[in-house]
Amino acid sequence: MRRMTATVHRLDLGYFLRPADEAEEDHPRAEPVLAYLVRHRAGTLLFDTGVGGGDPAAEAHYRPRRHDLADRLAAAGTSLGSVDLVVNCHLHFDHCGGNPLLAGRPVLVQRTELAAARADGYTIDALVDFPGARYEELDGPAEIWPGVHVVPTPGHTEGHQSLVVAGPDGATVLAGQAHDFASHFASAEMARRAALDPGRPGTGGPRPGPYPGWLDTLAGFRPRRVLFAHDRSVWEGTLPAPR
Repeated sequence: MRRMTATVHRLDLGYFLRPADEAEEDHPRAEPVLAYLVRHRAGTLLFDTGVGGGDPAAEAHYRPRRHDLADRLAAAGTSLGSVDLVVNCHLHFDHCGGNPLLAGRPVLVQRTELAAARADGYTIDALVDFPGARYEELDGPAEIWPGVHVVPTPGHTEGHQSLVVAGPDGATVLAGQAHDFASHFASAEMARRAALDPGRPGTGGPRPGPYPGWLDTLAGFRPRRVLFAHDRSVWEGTLPAPR
């Protein structure tokens, strides 16, 4: 059987300052805004599209610094016109900001996420129902191209989703904001690993904390790396397969 492969390229689309009270730190925390360009023999896919504008309150609150999506795509050797498909991990304004630049292209989103995004106060409305918006709603996991899978990863939002991309040296997970940081993902993965460890003492002493059930789904793809929307760090390894 011919192995389906694809390549993944990170796009730096700027940063924002998360206020200290949200970051639970003494000072505002600068967080990158990262999107991912996936080249596959079926086409070109963009996972997230950057920070959107149009809301003065959001501008004042997060003070975003944007890098132009068209410029970043050009630096990666492609263009807005070459993007065939958009997948957003969720529809907060720092993940779907470039969607209006891709009017007419299908945007894959979980049905629950789109419904939430159309409610008041969830995101910037103009980034959701813009002229030419074309949504393809999903209800759960889907293989959208050979070797490219959407996996629901609820937590940050109920309709959050991640993307698993088969590649020449193993699968890559584009986790979006399933976890804010690679270290948080690593902690959850270690809790899962400990829970699956047949040699772990079964009585007395501390027990591993809970972990999200979707980690079992991701583990079924045996990913070699996991990439994030707001962290340049990369988790690398192999998730133990579900029992």
